[in-house]
Amino acid sequence: MSARTIRSVIEGQEYVTAPKSMAVRDAARLMKSHNVGAILVVEDDKLVGVFTERDALFRVVAEGLDAATTELGAVMTRNPRTIEADSLFTLALQMMYEGGFRNVPVVENGRPVGLVSARDALGPELKEFVFEMLRQEQT
Repeated sequence: MSARTIRSVIEGQEYVTAPKSMAVRDAARLMKSHNVGAILVVEDDKLVGVFTERDALFRVVAEGLDAATTELGAVMTRNPRTIEADSLFTLALQMMYEGGFRNVPVVENGRPVGLVSARDALGPELKEFVFEMLRQEQT
């Protein structure tokens, strides 16, 4: 398997943060302006949640909530699983696969430093990861 670290994946990456008091509508606009599908929700420089496109669709739109008044803190994914920057990228892929989610916040000492997503696997790790999952299922 590839030995690429999370740090190398997020190098030069622009990740987006928002306070949990931000309205969903404003967060969606922020996500659009930065062309991202997820933002890290922070409080006192510490990660408290993640807000994704799926959260907006399933927890806001599908529930009939008002995006102009609903705060991120009410609809974000709280206490998400995280990964350290020096971990291997394949570990993040394994976490996403097993957990059924598409984004993993990258933290150092509880502070967000990036975000890896399934989209980041559109490289050599994808082929190797699929091969490894098939191998594990057969054993």
